Parts: sequence; structure tokens; C-alpha cells
Amino acid sequence: MAMSLGNRGTPGEEAEYRPISEINITPMVDVMLVLLIIFMITAPLLVTGVPVELPNTSAARISQPKKPVIVSLGGDGSLYIRDEQISQDTLIPRLQALRSAEGDAVVYVRADKKRAYGEVMDILGRVGQSGYARVSLLSQPKANGGAH
Repeated sequence: MAMSLGNRGTPGEEAEYRPISEINITPMVDVMLVLLIIFMITAPLLVTGVPVELPNTSAARISQPKKPVIVSLGGDGSLYIRDEQISQDTLIPRLQALRSAEGDAVVYVRADKKRAYGEVMDILGRVGQSGYARVSLLSQPKANGGAH
């Protein structure tokens, strides 16, 4: 930090020391420029990677993409799991069988807008009874940006 010596002009008095309130930013600019150069050099190396030829293996993939579980309630009251039409009574056993075969996943529920709210809530309750904890409702976005 720089110091300024000032004398009030009267002989015999001690000099008054006052700090200069200026910040020297030259070292900060130097450090920032060095960091900028380092990032400019290393960023292209991180994106492109090193070309390597990977060996073949007989091991299975760690995560297989799963087909989503979609429960649909049609406008005529028909009930579907994925593309398979089922009855109201077989919904819970069929979902339990899917859960044991494929594991716990998100169940997407779709319903025709003509169906009553109570029917949709009944389907949601049955999905919960089958053991699925994560349920999501699907809808169609409005074409005109949400204006009513």
C-alpha cells in the first residue's frame, strides 16, 4: 500500500501520514489474463477428446432404455396400458406384474378431456394401489401460447 507524506506547512510539527485509497489492479489483471489463456487452450481439448478405437465386449449395457408405462383413459371409457386394452378389474394386477418385471418407474396417466374428474382420480388411486410411487399426468399444450 502506498503512503503519502504530507506536511501542513508549520515547522516542528510531525508529518501526518495518510493512506492513499487507490487499489492497484495490475496484479489482478495479470492473473485474469493468465487464466483466460489457460482456459482458451484447454477448452478445445476437453470438447474434442482423444480419438481411440474401443475394443468389443460381450458385456450387457448397464442401463437399458425402458419403454414408459402409460395408462390411458379413452373418450369412450376404454382403459389401456401402453397399447394393450384392459378392463378396470385387471388394471392393478397388470400394473403390479409390470412393476415386478421392469422395476419401479414413473407411470404416465393420460385421459380424454371428456372424461369426468372422478374417473381420472379413480385411475390415479388404482395406480397408487399397484405400488407405483411416482405418477405423472400428461396433457397437450395449447397451440396459441396459453391465451384463453
